[in-house]
Amino acid sequence: MFIEIDFNSEEAIYVQLRNQIIVAIATSQLKEGESLPSVRNMADDIGVNMHTVNKAYSSLRQDGFVKVDRRRGAVVAVDIDKMHTINKMRCMMKPLIASGIVKGVSREEAKKLIDDIYDGMEL
Repeated sequence: MFIEIDFNSEEAIYVQLRNQIIVAIATSQLKEGESLPSVRNMADDIGVNMHTVNKAYSSLRQDGFVKVDRRRGAVVAVDIDKMHTINKMRCMMKPLIASGIVKGVSREEAKKLIDDIYDGMEL
């Protein structure tokens, strides 16, 4: 798995890692049942502290993207609770859309952006 961390970004490193793993799951680079690298291996591979990777993995577990298996470590296990996911997306998107409206982004431009993102993740 290829992870690229932007150490100059204002976004926290664990959030960057978490988001890239979610995108990897969405684009089938990571599949259901596949193990993520150990915390130590991931930290070594991307050059960050083990606590940072652990925080990303914990966040993924809390949000239903991975489960922790005593023998296999963090394993991709996508939560099938669709309504929970839709509600969470709504909460996350609402301020982004409001910001776009304030900056003059039209409904059509926003829809195209979402379509482009979906198209980029489909097989």
